[in-house]
Amino acid sequence: MPSLCGLLRMLMGKRYIPSVCATMALVLTLMSGQAMLCQSVPLAVTPPMGWNSWNHFGAKVTDADVRATADAMVASGMRDAGYTYVNIDDDWEGERDAQGNIHGNIRFPDMKALADYVHSKGLKLGIYSSPGTKTCEGNAGSYGYEQKDADTFAAWGVDFLKYDLCSYMDEMKLHDPKQDPQLALAMMKEAYAKMHQALVNTHRPIVYSICQYGVGSVWEWGPKVGANLWRTTDDIRDDYRSMALIGFSQAGLETFAGPGHWNDPDMLEVGNGGMTPDQYRTQMSLWAMLAAPLLAGNDLSKMDDVTKSILINREVIAVDQDKLGIQGSRVGPPQIWMKPLSGGAKAVAMFNYVTDDEAEPQTLQFKDVGFDGPVHVRDLWAHKDLGVLEGSYTVTIPQGGVVMLRLWH
Repeated sequence: MPSLCGLLRMLMGKRYIPSVCATMALVLTLMSGQAMLCQSVPLAVTPPMGWNSWNHFGAKVTDADVRATADAMVASGMRDAGYTYVNIDDDWEGERDAQGNIHGNIRFPDMKALADYVHSKGLKLGIYSSPGTKTCEGNAGSYGYEQKDADTFAAWGVDFLKYDLCSYMDEMKLHDPKQDPQLALAMMKEAYAKMHQALVNTHRPIVYSICQYGVGSVWEWGPKVGANLWRTTDDIRDDYRSMALIGFSQAGLETFAGPGHWNDPDMLEVGNGGMTPDQYRTQMSLWAMLAAPLLAGNDLSKMDDVTKSILINREVIAVDQDKLGIQGSRVGPPQIWMKPLSGGAKAVAMFNYVTDDEAEPQTLQFKDVGFDGPVHVRDLWAHKDLGVLEGSYTVTIPQGGVVMLRLWH
């Protein structure tokens, strides 16, 4: 087969200009380089931040809701604080056409135009699918269409994919008592790896979030199937008990998290109304200590000032986004957590986590978190330097609340 330059020679005859070949070769080289770059771009070097539609809008989310959310992320200051992804959860899906291409439903008439709008705000668009034939809401999943769907998502301009197990478990009989557990786990891994490869093949950097509720100790194999984050628990609810059980149960998983691959205890409920401001501060603090993805789930277009102050606390966000990428760990009873930070500092969160406890004093012994001698202490919710202290710090913590500190020599 003739080379590109050979074809040009035949087409142009004596008018062939050598520089044309050189120009075309440069273009192809740049295009090839861009494709390689897209494959090698490090994704999720810090825990992803953004918003997901499910906790507030559920299956009723619309194109207009997503656009209003993008607008609100900019107007509220969330984008400038680091929130990047605007993620559409389930029920955006319409029908497949004769060629098998998936389309949005009546509430999402033009996904490419929606992605363009989100991008115009300096944000990124996320979408949702399943390795099964159906999603949780019974819409079309990606089973058998993995590469076609990945190509479609890339063509639309999608930057994040949440891939939710849902129907795959039943379709592949993964819960059947007669099914070999090891075979079931291998099938699940294969399904997630298949979509990862499809995403890689698009040459577009797309963050890959796998959602299978911690089945099969996913934190042990998530990176091997290309995941940037993986759900470690069942779905969160907008109540303190659900949030606390999920958040505090992450103790012991810290060795599996790091830049590019994160434990995901599900989305933030801040602002949805089921908890008190102190309890929402507890979730925000605990998720930051866990180096967890910070995906808001409220109606951003109707946030009150308290909700904004919780979601846009830049000092707490900085703990979550610290470049060391270390997930915090529980260091003492009842619930005292410590997270190493870059530059030798450490974040410490002290929780009054029992819901029927009144406000009560707790004492942090600095030696328990690795500090001897005088220690600089800053309260990250009060935005106040507490001075240089020695030995310990005692503070009264509200019911269901938290005190979050930054310590350094």
